[in-house]
Amino acid sequence: MHRNMSDDSVNDHPISRRSFHQQLAAGATLAALSPTILVADDKPAILGGNPTCAGECPRWPVTEQGDLDAVANVIKSGDWYRYNGSESPVDVFEKQWAAALKVPYCQATSSGTSSLITALAALNIGPGDEVLVPPYTFIATVNAVLLHHALPVFVDSDPATAQIDVAAIESRVNENTRCVIPVHLGGASCDMDQLLAVAKRKQLAVIEDSCQTHTGEWKGQRLGTLGDAGCYSFQNSKNLTCGEGGALVTSDATLYQRAQSYQDNGGGRLKHDGGYTGNGANLRLPNFQGALLQHQLARLDAQSKIREANADYLRKQLDEIGGVRAKKLLAGTTRHGYHLFIFEFDREAFANLGKNKFTAALRAEGVPATGGYSATNKMEWAKRLVTNRHFRRIYGDTRLKTWAAENELTANDRMLKTTCWFGQEVLLAERERMDQIAAAFRKVKQHAAEIAKA
Repeated sequence: MHRNMSDDSVNDHPISRRSFHQQLAAGATLAALSPTILVADDKPAILGGNPTCAGECPRWPVTEQGDLDAVANVIKSGDWYRYNGSESPVDVFEKQWAAALKVPYCQATSSGTSSLITALAALNIGPGDEVLVPPYTFIATVNAVLLHHALPVFVDSDPATAQIDVAAIESRVNENTRCVIPVHLGGASCDMDQLLAVAKRKQLAVIEDSCQTHTGEWKGQRLGTLGDAGCYSFQNSKNLTCGEGGALVTSDATLYQRAQSYQDNGGGRLKHDGGYTGNGANLRLPNFQGALLQHQLARLDAQSKIREANADYLRKQLDEIGGVRAKKLLAGTTRHGYHLFIFEFDREAFANLGKNKFTAALRAEGVPATGGYSATNKMEWAKRLVTNRHFRRIYGDTRLKTWAAENELTANDRMLKTTCWFGQEVLLAERERMDQIAAAFRKVKQHAAEIAKA
């Protein structure tokens, strides 16, 4: 249940993929009710006026005949499992994705979460190890660490970018810290030069959680290719999708071999005597998804350029409105992946509206805005971890109590009150839609005092 929408709090509960897409659908439905484009001084839709945005947002995923034929060909072949001997559709995709990212090795997995789990296993992260993570991320980042019985240690957010605060990393490092996972939230990144320098100085492995960026770049190099390993998601909402899937990329041959083995129950295709060389799990990607990804990949760059152009245009529009802005892009960001368009609003400029009512007013206008993630570090699992018998045995009560106290992250808490987003499919619309979205922001701002009183 949400708190009263008139207060200045954020949701008590994390947003799920299901509820996120329900909100998107609701926004698209409201938008379809408006036959004309309205000017900003019309009555706000949340107070009974007409929505500003006309028509529906583009549907996602995009499918064409080639996608259908690719899946049908796998069905007809009978080779649904990737390791049947001959080169499989998954093998082909792995080569294509590695080539697109300009890395030598790619290991497909069953999901983005699976790629994170595999990367941690390949780096031999386990009980007693600590892994640095941001609090503003999808729970999978944390779950991958917990599944190895390692301890996720939170580093505060940089509110200006919504990325991990690189300046706060060193204060979280101790003798048990083994790895840092920067999450390229929405498609952008933190200052990767600084992060890599800290990691080198402190001898930390770097796993890039690139599940939300497929085309983002830092100084001309693809995000996900700068650290020891990069992990991608091809889940249904992602800019490159097969419904559910993932991949790990690396330039380290040994890490690749370990990842290849782990995702195939510890066997894989390593050069050994036929036995299993280590532990693992069945995290293999089926050929259906491999075939589909080949066709989705062929459209990725063209779709991404549309998103980028529309996002750049909308950024300028929001700057002109005042009191609302897209999250800051760092100077090293040469390309944004735009899985999400993340923005923040100044409450004083919007009559002190709380985030819930602000996003509700935008959705009523046909802008499918959501409040985004809750604080991962304050979810129920974090409270229970302190008393978990397995983690108490591994880390001891003293460390877990200190860990719980360190989970108070003031910058992230402050950021959550005013940070919102909408999904990448909106940015595939015509330019006229960006003008409508900007007009919706203007209308909500102009009538914010009335909306606050309602």
